[in-house]
Amino acid sequence: MRALPKTLLLPRAGLLVLLCAVGTLASAQQVYEWKDAKGVTHFADNPPEGVKYENRRIDNRGSAVQQAPVAAAAEDPQCTVARKNLELLSGSNPVRQDTNGDGKADTDLDEAGRATQRNLAEASIKAYCKAGPAAR
Repeated sequence: MRALPKTLLLPRAGLLVLLCAVGTLASAQQVYEWKDAKGVTHFADNPPEGVKYENRRIDNRGSAVQQAPVAAAAEDPQCTVARKNLELLSGSNPVRQDTNGDGKADTDLDEAGRATQRNLAEASIKAYCKAGPAAR
């Protein structure tokens, strides 16, 4: 086996040092902190539901970097869609529906169809939203 020239060893050593530094930075972890009703502080890897919490980022040396507080977890996307559907169905504008499965709305909903879709939207809100139906 032949030895590598010194001109190639220096860049490779620098690359190794760079990879080690990146590995050290990647070991930082996200932690969530919140207080319960009794004032007890809790820490977890996953954000709590329905509770105001703070994001904490902990590096490998144990140093915490406080980030901006987050009010609560984001709303379920299915909840958002259900609320928008209920809002549209409760309005007075015509609503069209895709009845043949081609992805294009082709039929206006009559009052009975609107009522049925409103009931479905309300059921979806109950299933996917934590706070229940939005105020109309």
